Amino acid sequence: MSNNMKNIEFEIPAYSDWQDAAIKALKGKPFESLFTKTIEGVTLQPLYTQESLVAKLGEELDLQVATIRSLQNDQVFQVAQQIHADSSEAFFAQLEDSLARGNEVITIDSRVSFAWTEEVLVKLASYFSEYSFKITIENSKDPLLAVFDNIPVDQQEAIKGYIISKDPITLTAFPNVRSVSADTTVYHNEGANAVQELAYALALAAKFAEQEESFEAFSKNFFVSFAIDTQFFTEIAKLRAFKVLWKAFSSAYGVTDHVKIPTVAETSLRSFSKLDVYVNLLRSSNEALSGLIGGADLFTVHPHDVLTKPTDQSIRIARNVSLILREETNVLKVKDPAGGSYFIESLTADFVKEAWALFLDIQAAGGIDEYTASGKLAEEVEASYQKRIQAAQTRKQSLIGTNIYANPADVLEHDTNPLFADIKRIAAPFEDLRADMTAENVKTGILALGSLKSSKPRADFVAGFLNTVGLEPEKSEPVTTVEEAVAWLKATEAKYVVIAGNDDDTKAFVSAILAEKPANVLVDVAGKFKDEEEAWLANGLNGFIFAGQNIIEKLLSVFASMKEVQR
Repeated sequence: MSNNMKNIEFEIPAYSDWQDAAIKALKGKPFESLFTKTIEGVTLQPLYTQESLVAKLGEELDLQVATIRSLQNDQVFQVAQQIHADSSEAFFAQLEDSLARGNEVITIDSRVSFAWTEEVLVKLASYFSEYSFKITIENSKDPLLAVFDNIPVDQQEAIKGYIISKDPITLTAFPNVRSVSADTTVYHNEGANAVQELAYALALAAKFAEQEESFEAFSKNFFVSFAIDTQFFTEIAKLRAFKVLWKAFSSAYGVTDHVKIPTVAETSLRSFSKLDVYVNLLRSSNEALSGLIGGADLFTVHPHDVLTKPTDQSIRIARNVSLILREETNVLKVKDPAGGSYFIESLTADFVKEAWALFLDIQAAGGIDEYTASGKLAEEVEASYQKRIQAAQTRKQSLIGTNIYANPADVLEHDTNPLFADIKRIAAPFEDLRADMTAENVKTGILALGSLKSSKPRADFVAGFLNTVGLEPEKSEPVTTVEEAVAWLKATEAKYVVIAGNDDDTKAFVSAILAEKPANVLVDVAGKFKDEEEAWLANGLNGFIFAGQNIIEKLLSVFASMKEVQR
C-alpha cells in the first residue's frame, strides 16, 4: 500500500471542467451570475488560474511582481499609535505609555482640545529628537509646527518623520522629515473607491513634483497616505498597485532607478459604526492585516470607539492589533506575501490600468486643481459613495451589527469625536433613523400566519429588517384564522405591523384581514405579490417588505406614514 501511495498523482482539472461543474450546480442560472462587479467597475471572476493570469498579463506579470518587490522598503508596518488626550498632562502620559508598550511612531493630529503652548512644544521636541513621528496638521500656520523651532540645530538632520498636510510644508533644515504628502484619506472619507484614490495620489504627486526644483528633491520629500477599508483583497491590491503606478510615474520623469516611496496607512472609519462598537475592532483587524500583507510602511489602527471617545483600554487594544499581526502572523518573514496570487495579481493589474487611465484624464483636464475646480472629482467621488451606500442599504454589502445582525437593544452613543464628524460613514443613515424612531417610541409588530414552520422564515427576515433601526417588533403566536389575526391586531400596541407567512397563507388571509383591521394600524406584507399588489393596496395595505429592498428608504416611508395615520 505504501508504494501505491507514493505513486499517487493528483489530476489538475482544467478551467472548463470546473465551469461545467459550476453550470450544473447553478441549475439553470447563467454562468455569468457568478461574476461580481466591484464599486471600482472591475469584474471579479469566480475562479482564477495560472493560465488565465498568464493570458491576461503575459510577460507583464513577472514585471509587475518584480516592481512591487523592488519598491518595498526593508522596514514595514511600523506601529503608529495615535495619541488621544484632553489635556497636555494626559497627552504625555499616554505618549509615554504607548512608547513603553510597543508604539514606534509618535502619531498626532494637531486638532487637540488643549493649547500647543511653548512648554508643551519644548517637551514634545525632546521626543521628536529620539523617536520618528507622523503628525497631521491643517496648514503651514498650524501651531504644532512650532515644535521644530525647539529642536537643536545639531539634531535637526537626524530627525525622522512625516507631516500630513493639504499643502506641502517646507522644512529645509530637516532633510529626513517628509513633508509633501498625497493624502488620499480625505477622498476615501468622502466615498472614493480604490481606483480613484490611486489616480488622485498620482495627480497630487504630479502637482507637487512640478513645484520642486528636481524630481529627485521631490521624491526624497514625498510619501503617500491611504485609508484601508474592509474589502480585504481590494485593499491589498490597492497598496501593491501604487508601487507599480509609482514606477510608471517616475519613469515619465526619466527616472530609471528604483525610487522607494513610503506608504503611510490607517484603518478606515467610513465603515465604522456607533452601534455594536466591538465589531469595529474586528473591522480594524481585518483592515490592518490587509495593510500588513499589502506592504504599508507605517500603520495606525484607530480604536473601536474612536467615533465618540476612546478609552485607555480601547487605545491599548488598537495598538495590540498591530503588534499581534506583526509579531505573531509571520507575514513579515515573507517579502510581498501576496505576490503570485492569481486573484490578487489580476486585481492589482486591473487597478493599475484603470487608475492610470483616470490619472491621464485628470492631467488632460489641467491637473488635480483644475479637475477639482471643475466639479468632476466631487462628482465621481459622490457617485462612488452612492454606490457604496446603496449596496449597504439593500444588503448587497453587509455591515455587521448595522444592516444585518443588528442588536435593537444597543444604546446609540450621541457624542461625536470632532476629528471624525465629517466622514461619510455608511452606518450613519441607520443610526440617524434609529435615533428618530427611538425618540418617537415607535411600536411595531409581526403577525405570523399559518404554522410556526411556515411563517418563521419571513418573520425572522422582517425582525432583522426592523432591528437595523432599533425596532424590536412584538411577535404574535402563529394564527390560523382571520378572527385570530384581527383580534391580535386590535390587542397589540404596535402601530405598524408586518404580516408574515408563506405565499399560500398570505394570499388566503390578507384581503379579509385588511377589511377588518383597526384604522390606526399601518399594515405591510412580507414578500412580493405582484398579482395581488394592486387590489391589496386599494383595500388599505401600506406596502411590502422584501429582500433587496432599500431598508432606509422603506423605513423612512413607514415612519412618515405612521405619523400621518396618527394625526
